[in-house]
Amino acid sequence: MNKVRWVWDRLALYLPVLLMGLLAGATYWLVRSTPITSAAATATAAQHQPDYFMRKFSVKTFNAQGQLKSEVKGTEARHYPDTDTLEIDQAIIRSFDKEGHLTTATSRTALTNGDGSEVTLMGDAQVLRAATVSASGKEQPTMTFNGEYLHAFINTEQVQSNQPVVLKRGRDQFTADNMDYDNSTRVVQLNGRVKGVLYPDVKH
Repeated sequence: MNKVRWVWDRLALYLPVLLMGLLAGATYWLVRSTPITSAAATATAAQHQPDYFMRKFSVKTFNAQGQLKSEVKGTEARHYPDTDTLEIDQAIIRSFDKEGHLTTATSRTALTNGDGSEVTLMGDAQVLRAATVSASGKEQPTMTFNGEYLHAFINTEQVQSNQPVVLKRGRDQFTADNMDYDNSTRVVQLNGRVKGVLYPDVKH
């Protein structure tokens, strides 16, 4: 049990950086990139039809020092004025935190609402945080989240999935039928059929 609690402590520590850092960076781009439609165009949009497209695009944002902060790529993006949503096919979202650590998300489809407060990854969704070395010199292995569905609420800092999920950190792995993560409390709940495989640390 001590080993299980220790691993969960590690997951609670790094999952906020993995998910919220990435999605916040993606939301910044999505909000800034959605053009303002005219009142006339909005009034005539009675059907769920896109009012503009972007194809084979790549949009990058940079910090004040000129360093790459985030990049969003896709084969096509569509904006729907009736729901004020932006839909991206074959989405690839890369985000760097303040220390330069890379987090990458991919999915067959990504969807965001008009104000960027909600982001959804659907279909072969994966969020991957590359291996890093902490300031104390301790190695932190690669961490990934895999599933068919990931729904993030940016304002309340919550990430949910109502479908099976797989969490991996190094060789350790946990699976569950669904997940609910709250960054404000740093609590992740894995529900349903929860299974875990833990490997001992190898010391040289």
